[in-house]
Order: sequence, then structure tokens, then C-alpha cells
Amino acid sequence: MEETQYSEKKKSCANCGAELKYKPGSHQVKCEYCGYEEFIEKTKRSFEELELQHYIKAVGDNAFTETIDLLHCKNCGANQHVEENYKSLHCVYCGEPLIREDIEREGWILPGALVPFQFDNKKAGKIFRDWVKGLWFAPNKLKRAALDPEAIHGLYLPFWTFDAELFASYAGQRGDYYYETQTFRTKKGTQTRQVRKTRWTPAYGTVDGFVDDILINASKKKRREVPSNISHWNLKELSVFNSKYLSGFVTEKYTIPLREGHRKSFQKAKEIAHSWIRRDIGGDTQRIHHSDIKLSKETFKHVLLPVYISFYNYKGKEYHFYINGQTGNIHGIRPYSFWKIFFLILIIIVIIGIIANFAK
Repeated sequence: MEETQYSEKKKSCANCGAELKYKPGSHQVKCEYCGYEEFIEKTKRSFEELELQHYIKAVGDNAFTETIDLLHCKNCGANQHVEENYKSLHCVYCGEPLIREDIEREGWILPGALVPFQFDNKKAGKIFRDWVKGLWFAPNKLKRAALDPEAIHGLYLPFWTFDAELFASYAGQRGDYYYETQTFRTKKGTQTRQVRKTRWTPAYGTVDGFVDDILINASKKKRREVPSNISHWNLKELSVFNSKYLSGFVTEKYTIPLREGHRKSFQKAKEIAHSWIRRDIGGDTQRIHHSDIKLSKETFKHVLLPVYISFYNYKGKEYHFYINGQTGNIHGIRPYSFWKIFFLILIIIVIIGIIANFAK
């Protein structure tokens, strides 16, 4: 397979020669030194849906359309790419120092599209600080960390998306509720009550439709799993991939290969099919005894989606905080300050003691 060619050369400022970085919320790159801005040239093509089965059969899991410079974290295993030059960098997940001399070039399936960051690191920091301010009993170290602009990193996460025509035949049962009056005895005498029962009838049929953008996280590490409440991006805002959007951010390479991602997507397609089947059966409740699900005209994309991450270590335990780089939604598992809780309880006990004294 011929390699797709695209330039990874860093774009220099026409005024001062410094590197241009992507300006979140726009289609521009900007010089942080002199303020010069330049539009990212929009390609005339739209992002491409690649025909899945042909791709897998023809080139297999190890087919690459491009190569990328990667730094591999020896502590947590994350594969990270940084578009611009840098003097020092730490892993966005665990804080381990990454050494530029350890760069390796690896193949990857070039992203077809991405959702660009919609706000910058400064606004992400404010979202994080506001969230920390609202936490009761947060350690002072966490509050100080929230003030550190270097503590938050913008990261593009890798995902596979799959589209397909879905057809399923099924056999099951439709359940319709009805109520019977039952008589029972109590100390007060004979009483009645309504008892719900279900009338089951056989159900057979077929469902079909188009399944659009089944999203599969392409990062294998459990410890780096993005919380579900911030894992919702508007994929209608996908832009055709251009490496200039990566400038100023870290990009993680997928560790789940295409074939495994496809297998995971079938499980989600099965869930979709079953929801269609239940709707088709109707009634108050349903049973699905058998379903035969077939997918056709399958296509896929490799896409990158934006998050901000803040990593924090407190008393030997790791804490991660995530901000959706498109919506601003935040999620974090926070530490608690033992001493703040202890002194609050102590103050409450003292106040109760004083009130009790006056009450005598």
C-alpha cells in the first residue's frame, strides 16, 4: 500500500520565525510571541470513510498510511506525539519525564478527521480552578495545583468510528401487562389488591437501518479510560485532519488495532439491534430468544478527540481530572484532607458541648 504523504514540518511565523501553534476554537495557527495569525487551509475533500472489510483483508492489522514520532512512557505505557519542538515534557497521564532522545518513528493509520479544541489552556485552567473551589475538604496542595498552568495538558485521544447497514431477523415474545384482583385476609378482615401479570405472545420479524459513528476508544490501558460523563463529543463538528491542529497539544497513538476495534464495535451494533428489536416487538416488555445480526457496507475512520488532563499525586495515590476539550464538561476523582475533616468534627463537638452547657 502506498503511503499517504503529508508534511510534519513545523510552520514558522512569517514575522519572527517562532513556531505557530493551533488557536483553539478557530481554524487558525497563531504565534505566541508576536501575535501573527495564519488560517489553516481547508482541503477541498471531505474526510474519508474507508471501506472496512477490504482494508482488513488487503492490508491487515499492520497496515499504515503514515509514520509518526512517538515518545513511549516507560512508567504507564502511553504513546505520545508532540507536534512542535520542546525542551522538556512529562507524560500527561503519570507525570513521568519523557526524553526527546527516546523518540521512535512508528507507523499508524492516518487520522481521517478530528474535533479541534474549542478553548485554550487558560480557560481549561479556569474550569479546573472553579471545580476545585467547589470541593469541600480538598487538600491545600490540590488547590495550589489548580493554580499551576503547567498542570493541565491538552491531549488528542484516538478513537475508531464504524458505520454500517444493519439487518437483523429475530424470534422472541411480546409481553402485555394486565391486572387481576386478588383477595387476602388481614386482622381487619378480607381485602383485595391488584396484582400485575404478563400475557406473553410469540413475536417474529426483521429490523434494518443505518448505524452511524459507533465510537470505540482506541486506547487499551484501563488506567487511562476516559470517564463516561465527559466522553460525549459532537461528531458533526469533525474537521478534515490537518497536522496543524495538533500543534501545541499532545496526541496519543491508538493501542487497540483496527481489527480489535471492529470486534468491539460489533458488540455495540448488537446492543443497537436489540433496542430496535424491542421497539419492533412492542408491548410493555419483551423477550429476545434469538437474533441473527448482519452488517454490510461497513466503513471506518480513525479520529482524534480533545480532552484536557490534570494529573495529581496525593499521599502515594494518583488522581486524574478530565475536561472535555469541546464541551467543557469536567470529571475528577478528588482526594480528601483528613485534617480538615478532623478539625471540622472537633469544632462541631465543641459547639455541641457549649450548647449543652448553656442548656443546663
